[in-house]
Parts: sequence; structure tokens; C-alpha cells
Amino acid sequence: WVNMYHSPAAGRDSTKAFTAFVQQMHQQGILKNDDVITRFFRLCSEMCVDLCYRAMGEATGTPPTNQALIRAKCFYTLDAFVRLIALLIKHSGDNANTVTKINLLNKVLGIVAGVLLQDHIVRMTEFQQLPYHRIFIMLFIELNAPEHILENINYQVLTAFCNTFHVLRPAKSPGFSYAWLEFISHRVFIGRMLALTPQQKGWGMYAQLLIDLFKFLAPFLRNADLTKPTQMLYKGTLRVLLVLLHDFPEFLCDYHYGFCDVIPPNCVQMRNLILSAFPRNMRLPDPFTPNLKVDMLTDISLPPRILINFASKIQPAQFKKDLDSYLKSRSPVTFVSDLRSYLQSSEPGTRYNIQLMNALVLYVGTQAIQFIHSKSLTPSMSTIAHSAHMDIFQNLAVALDTEGRYLFLTAIANQLRYPNSHTHYFSCTLLYLFAEANTEAIQEQITRVLLERLIVNRPHPWGLLITFIELIKNPQFKFWNHEFVHCAPEIEKLFESVARSCMQPKQNQQASTGLRESDSNEMH
Repeated sequence: WVNMYHSPAAGRDSTKAFTAFVQQMHQQGILKNDDVITRFFRLCSEMCVDLCYRAMGEATGTPPTNQALIRAKCFYTLDAFVRLIALLIKHSGDNANTVTKINLLNKVLGIVAGVLLQDHIVRMTEFQQLPYHRIFIMLFIELNAPEHILENINYQVLTAFCNTFHVLRPAKSPGFSYAWLEFISHRVFIGRMLALTPQQKGWGMYAQLLIDLFKFLAPFLRNADLTKPTQMLYKGTLRVLLVLLHDFPEFLCDYHYGFCDVIPPNCVQMRNLILSAFPRNMRLPDPFTPNLKVDMLTDISLPPRILINFASKIQPAQFKKDLDSYLKSRSPVTFVSDLRSYLQSSEPGTRYNIQLMNALVLYVGTQAIQFIHSKSLTPSMSTIAHSAHMDIFQNLAVALDTEGRYLFLTAIANQLRYPNSHTHYFSCTLLYLFAEANTEAIQEQITRVLLERLIVNRPHPWGLLITFIELIKNPQFKFWNHEFVHCAPEIEKLFESVARSCMQPKQNQQASTGLRESDSNEMH
């Protein structure tokens, strides 16, 4: 087949060669039943992979110019194999029968993935990504060609590839991580998943792949354990997020909750990239405008779209039941005092259940917004006070220890995004907790959570900026009188520097507007 594919007589898109080869396959009985077809594809995959290992083994120590020749030698066979798979899929069953085509695709992807996983176990550090990456990416491009037969099965093709890449996620095959990231960030794949598939049907699947990536990176990032290979993967991830922020900001807006749920609390810049996204049809008001009336903005009363069911993460069911009961009638009265024990975790690495904390904060906040709107009011320092919702938040701020409080305040800060009802409510909540705090330790921690997100490179979320500007400018909060602002000369300088940049709109107007050209240069 490789010889026929590369022959000048192969015909347009190898159709003549394919017709002749299929006849040979029939004569040899390869297409007679499922078991033989499976064996054929498995052996072909293994032969292609072995050929690549041999070619790359011979290339050890060769100069870079020869490396390109070695790759070309590998691609010579791999591309022929991919074309055979694509043609068999296109011509299996009749044009109306999409099931046969998708079954064959799923079979082939499963076989290649199985060979990869076995190879990964056997060869360990000697594992090579190249043959698998080439098969997957070329097959994806072949099956996304502008042909009527392929357009009919496009969504099923995307689903099949997403399922395969979820199976091959970095946690399962770390040696394949770079090729995996290369594939999910390929312009054709991102374009199909996020732009060309109608009704945003590909968004959920693409979000799952990003969550797989964040989950793999999380332990390394949490412990700041970035060896050179992990650092490369982290940088690659930031670049993908920059592309998404620039080209598909609505996608990041809709899935911000699910992403922030799995990104460790200390990954400030990665989270800022996600939280800075805002819909392209929205013009962000300049947060440095003197006397900006946030509550008068047209978008500030509209809820954002969140495509992850965060309420379902509030477990166990009895806890959710007690929570709803307390929000309605402040009973059971012991609920607030029992909260801390519910939020504790037996998982290694943290004493708190971060997912439950995030879900609780957003759920209580959304219920509070509904309650305020039901009285025809809007969130403000006075309307959010003295409610069951604020009882819960104030109790958490006071009763939790330093680690728990930091996670709680981080969960609130994760909702400070573009102008919407969540940003408005949680901005008021953070300022209210600061004003009503019974110890300076709480005020210091609120300041820390805001400040650490502002001292990293841009972009900075709009809601974060307006909250911090209000905190340092409004005399009601007596911000500059607090001891922690003046506790050391370098800290005082830091506050003055951030305050200056927040008070001088001319130089910093762009800080809120998401992504600019300079951002990609600033990332490090």
C-alpha cells in the first residue's frame, strides 16, 4: 500500500490505488469479519511505530539537518497509513449510513490509542511521541476535508477524537503530553471545536480536555515543582489560554468556573488570563474613570452564563438541604457553626475541600442576588447586609483559619470578572467583609487576595480592578490607616506603586481591556 500510495498512478486523492488495494484486501480475506480487520489495523499501527523507532534509533547523534530527513522517512509510511484509514472510513457502508463509518473510526482510534498506551508502559523514558502525533493529526485533517460525506459525520468525528484524547490525557500517558497539547491546540482542531461546529456543541468537550490538562499540571504548580519539562508544558498551556482569550473569549467566560475549580490557588496569572475574558460584543467601561457608577452600567444587572452545574457539587445531599433551609428561614440554627466541619477534606495536599468551597460561595451568592432582585433592589453595601447569605459569608470569614479563609476569599475573587450581576454582588461582598471585619487579619487577607492578582503581568480582570480601586480610594474603608499597609518599607512601597498605577488612568487605561499585543511578550 505504501508503494501504491506514493506511485504516480495512484490517482487524485489515491482513489485508483485504493480501489486496487481494496480488491487485494478482499482477496486476502482481510475485510471478511471484525476480528481480522481489528488485527490488520493493530499490526499496521505496530509496524508503522516500529519503523519510526528504527529510523530515529539510526538518527541518534545526527545533526539537525538530518533530523528532518529522518522525520520525512517516518512520514512517508505514516501518511500512507493515514490515507488508507481515511479512505476506508469514507467508503465503508453507503453514504447515508454514517454509523458504519463512525464505528470504523472509533475502532481505529481505539487500536492506535491501545498501541500507544502499551508502548508507553514498555518503553517508559524511551517512548517516542512522533508516530502517534502524526497519525492523529493527519487523520483529523483528512477527516475534516470539505467533502459532503465528511461534513455529515463531522460532529461524530470530533466526539471520537475528544474521547480518544480524554483517554490519552497527560495523567494517563505523561510521555505523550507535548504531542497531546500540540494536537488540542492545533488551529484546525480549535477551529472545528470552538468556531465551525454549530450551536457551540464542541465547547463542552473542549473544556473537558483543558480540565484534563489543568488537573495534570495542578500538583506540580501547587508545589511550585517546575522542572524544565513541566515548565515547557506550563508555558504551552499559557499560550493556548492567550489564543483562547484573544479568539474565543466567550468560551473562557462560560467555563471559567470549571477551570478555576481545578487550577491551584497559587496560579495567579493562569487564573487572571481566564477571568479577564469578556464577551466580544461588550465594551468594557474604563475602571479608572473618576466616580465610575458601577451600579448604573447596563450590563451590571445581567447574570453571566455558567455552563457547569456548580450546585450539584454541593454534597452530601443533606448538607445541600440544610443550606437551602438556612437561606430561606435561618434554620437549622446550628448550620453556620457546623459549616467549617463540612468544608474540611481528607484529601492529601489540602485540609479543605476546595471544590465544595467554590460551589458553596457561588451558590450562596447567586441565591443572594435572586433574593435582592426579588425585592426590586440591586446589590449594594446596604442591600447585601443582614441576610442569611451574608451570615454564612461573615461566619466563614471569621471562623475559618488562615488557609481556609484564603481559599474562601479566593473563591469570591474568582467571580470578579467583566460587568455582570455576579461581579457586582461579589465586589460588594468583598468590600462589605473588609468594612465589617472584626480583626485586621481578615482585612489584611482580603487585601492580599486582591493585591497578588494585580502585581502579576497583565491582563487583569475588570472586576478585580474596580474592587481594589474602590477599596483604596473610598475613605469609608480607611485603607491607608491600617497597620499592614505600613508594616515594612518594601510593603509600603508596593502599595504606593499599585495605588499610583490605579490612580493614573492615562497610563493604565488598557490594563482592563483583556489582551493586547504586548501581553504575549510579557508572559513569563
